[in-house]
Amino acid sequence: MKAIACLKYGEVENLVLSNVKKPTPNDNEVLIKIRATSVTTSDTLIRRLNEPMIPRFILQLLFGFGRPRNPVLGMVTSGIVESKGKSVTLFEIGDKVFAYGSISPTKRRFGSYAEYICLPEDWNLALKPVNLSFEAAAAIPYGGLLASHLLQKTSINRGDSVLIYGASGSIGTMAIQLAKHMGAHITSVCSRRNFELVKSLGSDVMIDYTLENAEAQLETYKYVIDAVGNSKSSTLKVKSKKALTANGKYISIDHGTPVTPKEAFLNLKTLAEQEKIKPVIDRIYPLEKIAEAHKYVEMGHKRGNVVITI
Repeated sequence: MKAIACLKYGEVENLVLSNVKKPTPNDNEVLIKIRATSVTTSDTLIRRLNEPMIPRFILQLLFGFGRPRNPVLGMVTSGIVESKGKSVTLFEIGDKVFAYGSISPTKRRFGSYAEYICLPEDWNLALKPVNLSFEAAAAIPYGGLLASHLLQKTSINRGDSVLIYGASGSIGTMAIQLAKHMGAHITSVCSRRNFELVKSLGSDVMIDYTLENAEAQLETYKYVIDAVGNSKSSTLKVKSKKALTANGKYISIDHGTPVTPKEAFLNLKTLAEQEKIKPVIDRIYPLEKIAEAHKYVEMGHKRGNVVITI
């Protein structure tokens, strides 16, 4: 089968279109013919692996030394069940599904930069939302699960003020919608060109982080949610960490290891089918142009998700 192999850590030139062995499902697995996947910020970080020495060593213990242990990256899948193991009861051949290749910090599986992938039936795998295309379904799991992880650390009541820093990215666009569904009054931090987007998703107030003295627009918030982590900063971001009410809380995507439980995944499916959340797609590339997609994601200005069709 065709797949994109990461031959070694480093630049996008190390992502090479290759022919690899088609996987065969184990007894508890389904074989999915992939129709779409996505390039996430996490994918680019794993590919580059240009962290300081100690974090880099730890990451290589997890992913492999010199090059990824599994050279086919990607954790987001949408596609069609082509075959299944003899113990599988939740899915049938022909089912249209979507998935995220992690169910816990110790159970993760890469491999969606390819024509096929095998996944256990009890992982973050479900029938695709009936109202979404394969491309749209591939734009849900990464941002949706990480946004759910952030909001799990809150106890939002209707009317609570929430500031989301990095509101126009894959995590931020989902965080807006999920927090709005919980009843929050949302202030989004992004560039002015993304104001209409975040407003359409439920943002009540927008702050352009590129403006001088943007921090003067800050109020106080029950929760300040940092959806970009240490990869980006500004004077506004530094000030926002203290723009909290007396019992307020600052929550960053870089705090702790994200958890991605199946109940959160299934909740995203339900909300998508109810049209309470909608995926945001910036660009769509074919598998053969995945290096170009990585370059675009690395620029740090994507709106929502970058999807790959296969």
